Amino acid sequence: MTPKRKQKLFIVLGVMALAAIAVGLTLYALRANINLFFSPIQIAAGEAPIERQIRAGGMVKEGSVSRNPDSLDVEFVITDFVEDVEVHYSGILPDLFREGQGVVVIGQLNEDGRFQADQVMAKHDENYMPSEVAEALKASGYSPSDYGERNSGAKADAY
Repeated sequence: MTPKRKQKLFIVLGVMALAAIAVGLTLYALRANINLFFSPIQIAAGEAPIERQIRAGGMVKEGSVSRNPDSLDVEFVITDFVEDVEVHYSGILPDLFREGQGVVVIGQLNEDGRFQADQVMAKHDENYMPSEVAEALKASGYSPSDYGERNSGAKADAY
């Protein structure tokens, strides 16, 4: 191999190594900013990471909302009608938040299985449901269109 070819080979290998390092650093930086969505059944199965920011969604279980009268602390349960996840939130809830409605919460799952929410997002009308919540309900064998019936314990045919 001639010295000129060796020099070109080293330059190409150096550029490839720098590109690999740049891609690796970019992927590492983006890893911290990704919010993955998990349904209550996935959280109960242990698929959700602990102490890492994630999104969880489902329906607010009837009779589960508990407000602390001395602070803005609220505890409620989200469900996909198979599994339940207890959520703790400290702050002002959206105006459309209520029992029996679809919500998506952003926060971290604690070691004890409680979800510490930093943000709560509620649906904006009776025809809308976050796509992640609708897909999670369908995957668990429930239809998002008649979730009100599910709260009474009745299970209809899955789509």
